[in-house]
Amino acid sequence: MLPMKDFVALLESLGSHSVKTYIQSGNAVFRNKEKNASTLATGIRAKIKEGFGFEPHVLLLDLTGMEKAIASNPFPEAEADPKSLHLFFLDSAPKSPDLKTLENIQRDNERFKLIDNVFYLHAPDGIGKSKLAARAEKSLGVAATARNWRSVCEIMAMAKQYG
Repeated sequence: MLPMKDFVALLESLGSHSVKTYIQSGNAVFRNKEKNASTLATGIRAKIKEGFGFEPHVLLLDLTGMEKAIASNPFPEAEADPKSLHLFFLDSAPKSPDLKTLENIQRDNERFKLIDNVFYLHAPDGIGKSKLAARAEKSLGVAATARNWRSVCEIMAMAKQYG
């Protein structure tokens, strides 16, 4: 576990400023002069490994990417129950996702849709009970990080404070 105060200091050591974190989730909103997200993500991973002994997957999204993901939600009616709607942010758009496997294991009340580099999952019974959620990353063939709708909206609200 990486304490958020240490995460903030780490990001600041890499030239980030105005850093704000969202709960103990590994989510942060910040400004950085580095324009290449891959370079910055590599730097963050390396600093975490150096200081804390583990190397997590780091995915960076800009404000435009977050706005697009929110606006593209194919299940707007699920927003009323924000813990049932999950967005899997992918490193890139999958080249050959195995959507058939996901269709075969989804529950009757689950729905999913892949749009560019975001996999949307509406799981009314919860993500913990969803075989589809458990297999999504493997079936898509791309590294992913998932957040529920409430978290996505909270992080977006934090990001919008920067204008």
